[in-house]
Amino acid sequence: MKPKEFQYSSNARRKPINLTVNEDLLAAARKCKLNLSRLLEECLVTELKSRWQGQWLEQNRAAIAECNKRIGKRGVFSDGIRRF
Repeated sequence: MKPKEFQYSSNARRKPINLTVNEDLLAAARKCKLNLSRLLEECLVTELKSRWQGQWLEQNRAAIAECNKRIGKRGVFSDGIRRF
């Protein structure tokens, strides 16, 4: 997934769907007065970000390893000028 593919409009129209949920969890959520629609959206955003990050890392694993290898041999450009 590319970064632009993950973007979404928080103002987009909401679409009703049917879900099945463990009745004990549903009762506890209602007792806590949770907004299930909002909670689902927040959890979906978290999960989608996590998956996008995982895919990005996998796609760039070789480049990251090569960069780390080069830094290990040569250091970083600021090694000679930094004061810490």
